[in-house]
Amino acid sequence: MKSIFLCSISNVSSGGCGEDCGYCMQSAHHDTGAPKYRYKSVEQVVREAKFYRECGAAGFCLVTAGRSLDSAKCEYIAKLASEITRLDLGLHLIACNGRADRESLSYLRQNGVGSYNHNLETARSFFPQICTTHTWEERYETCQNAASVGLKICSGGIFGLGESAEQRREHLRALASLNVHTTPINFYIPHPGLRIQEPAMSREQALECVQLVRKSLPSARVMIAGGREVVFGADQRDLFACGIDAVVLGDYLTTKGNTPQNEAEKIKDYGFDIANTYVKEPNVAI
Repeated sequence: MKSIFLCSISNVSSGGCGEDCGYCMQSAHHDTGAPKYRYKSVEQVVREAKFYRECGAAGFCLVTAGRSLDSAKCEYIAKLASEITRLDLGLHLIACNGRADRESLSYLRQNGVGSYNHNLETARSFFPQICTTHTWEERYETCQNAASVGLKICSGGIFGLGESAEQRREHLRALASLNVHTTPINFYIPHPGLRIQEPAMSREQALECVQLVRKSLPSARVMIAGGREVVFGADQRDLFACGIDAVVLGDYLTTKGNTPQNEAEKIKDYGFDIANTYVKEPNVAI
């Protein structure tokens, strides 16, 4: 029986980002009411890690707002990772902290981080339409840096930002060139405070995107993330039929997800097991 990998997110610092990404609730350029705080305490993050592990998560992602992984942020994330690793909870740790150089990424790895998440978000040719304060090339370089120090690459993007069908394929070709280990799929959901006001995808459009990702990245772990509750509602069986093998469990960065316990039970009802570790079974490509 196929196992589904569950990964949970801790938004360890939120809001006030100076970048103008048109889709981002945490950008200071948008009035979205997203929470703003500097850093969660180590104790709070550890409590979250323990809770999600008990709910079935095998991955735990430490996310910060802002453009880059500066020295202070790097020390903070390393401290969180070191403490969670020390507790031996059985969690694969992912860091998501923006642009990063090799030295900083190597330091995170030394302190227990196993993967680095930095989404390309969309095609290189479309990126200037959604962000002007940094480049697509900067994102690609960070993914290369992560791979060069031995971290697994977690990179994907958002569908439904106004990109063309060809730009979706361009985006996926770039991800394939990075040999991504995990690719998170998000579906854009408009918000009155955001610059991008594309309508939410239909169920059929979203499924076509998932099928395209699965076909384009046959060896990647395909993870369904933000927007799925809005697009698919309570019945998400079709998503799993398209070949996804990972799900974000619980809340997202600034929006609520399904109750973790209910999510795990629903996946079991669809006929899947819950993966207990980050490593996939030998007969399932990674």
